[in-house]
Amino acid sequence: MKLKLLLLLIGCAFTVNSFAQQGFPFDNEIRAFKHQDSISFPKKDGILFIGSSSIRLWGDLEQRFADKPIIKRGVGGSELWQLVDYYTPYILFPYQPRKIFIYAGENDIAGGKPAQFVADEFAKLWDMIHTKLPKTEIYFMSIKPSPVRAKNYEVVYQANNLIKNYLKDKPKSHYVDLVTAIYKPGTAQPDSSLFKADYLHLNPKGYDKWETVLKPLVK
Repeated sequence: MKLKLLLLLIGCAFTVNSFAQQGFPFDNEIRAFKHQDSISFPKKDGILFIGSSSIRLWGDLEQRFADKPIIKRGVGGSELWQLVDYYTPYILFPYQPRKIFIYAGENDIAGGKPAQFVADEFAKLWDMIHTKLPKTEIYFMSIKPSPVRAKNYEVVYQANNLIKNYLKDKPKSHYVDLVTAIYKPGTAQPDSSLFKADYLHLNPKGYDKWETVLKPLVK
């Protein structure tokens, strides 16, 4: 078993280095995760949080769920299609998690991708996960409307609705509404006080709101 794990890590490291020479997105962060894995590989059946910087910058995620085997794998300003095309062999499938919480798609939209593109990429990801890890529970964390990206709100809501409808008849799958959790009371607009100064990433109060929604799903 130990030999298989060693060979897996060596193979991943070699492949990531090869991709780095070809413009593998955020290759430095993937290499850092694989180095971390080589020192202490997460146990099977953990709870994986994966996606973009909203996961990466959640500094106390593991502490908030200290009694659970949390694996945090947020990657820079990554996009959903990159998770589909690049990252699953390195920071998803090897861990064989029992639950996967996915936050991705916001950067795709900011880069000009339409809602249908985001929904289609998620459908690809869902199929990849369910095929390879059929017993794993999949949670899509809804894309947040960030104040600095107000021009994208309509596309954000469209993408969320498409993915929500897609998941309705899918086994072991859940759409997690985190949008209304960060609305300013009495409005349908995000509360800017829950964001950092960049009005893009959540501050601790914003993550408090997320935790309230996520806690019963994690536990």
